[in-house]
Amino acid sequence: MPLITYREAIRQALDEELARDENVVLMGEEVAQYNGAYKVTEGLWKKWGDKRVVDTPISEAGFIGMGIGASMLGVRPVMELMFWSFAYVAWDQMINNAASVRYMSGGKIHCPIVIRGPANGGTNVGATHSHTPENFIANTPGLKVVCPATAYDAKGLMKAAIRDNDPVYVMENTVLYGETWEVPEEEYVIPLGVADIKREGADISLIAHGRAVITCLKAAEILAAEHGIDCEVVDLRCIRPLDEETILNSVRKTSKAIYVEENKPFCGVGAQIASMIQEKCFDDLDAPVLRISAIDAPAIYSMPMEKIQLPYPEQVVAKVLEIC
Repeated sequence: MPLITYREAIRQALDEELARDENVVLMGEEVAQYNGAYKVTEGLWKKWGDKRVVDTPISEAGFIGMGIGASMLGVRPVMELMFWSFAYVAWDQMINNAASVRYMSGGKIHCPIVIRGPANGGTNVGATHSHTPENFIANTPGLKVVCPATAYDAKGLMKAAIRDNDPVYVMENTVLYGETWEVPEEEYVIPLGVADIKREGADISLIAHGRAVITCLKAAEILAAEHGIDCEVVDLRCIRPLDEETILNSVRKTSKAIYVEENKPFCGVGAQIASMIQEKCFDDLDAPVLRISAIDAPAIYSMPMEKIQLPYPEQVVAKVLEIC
């Protein structure tokens, strides 16, 4: 399989879905003539034209609202946010309206919209550009939340998101855009709500989503080489719908679990997973379920300090050694 970047994998998914379904439309700030703020949509405007790849004003409330309305009429918009931090000015449209359309219409109206873009810190862009709102979104019934950690997953999950009849919010990571993975040339789709075991192990389950999965894999290598500890790494891929069975089966096998995330700790995704594990796997546990999150503070602008605000492999190693 060819090695391609995370960025290219998403671009391929968008290109293939534009070709497959004439109702798919890309919209967002600088997605067309500028080829995207992060060059994810590079070449798509030139190939598909003004009606399929649309530059919007710098007004998230405006163009997200327009996309939701269009999706209710049968269009399948894929909306790019330059940063997920900018979603907050469109919170009413995204949380109140998109999430409630199907329920409020008694199932008669769908809202097949995808909203995508980077949701991460670690890039030295300050507190107002570094939010990770996956926990906020997942708290809302009617919304689906996707956090791909690899190029393979990013492509397969994006295609599934575009084909889904509900709003799907895809949280990408700018740090991963230039990283490469093997991605098959033939078409594939990864169903939403199916977790993936990125590394088989017997001693402890490291559970994560997004870039924290890569952090866990690096920590697992260190733990195996230096301490003889065999870690299993579970990648949620989707926070909602959540694959509870894969998580619980892993914990029942290893009897220990740590959740790792770049989200903040208070009311974070890890809190939900830890609660679920202790409720459904209490008798299988040999140690408390631990959590590693970002430091509970606004994103630090200082690059050296920001690097240690987010989870890093050595931190995971130290936490594993506490219970192994």
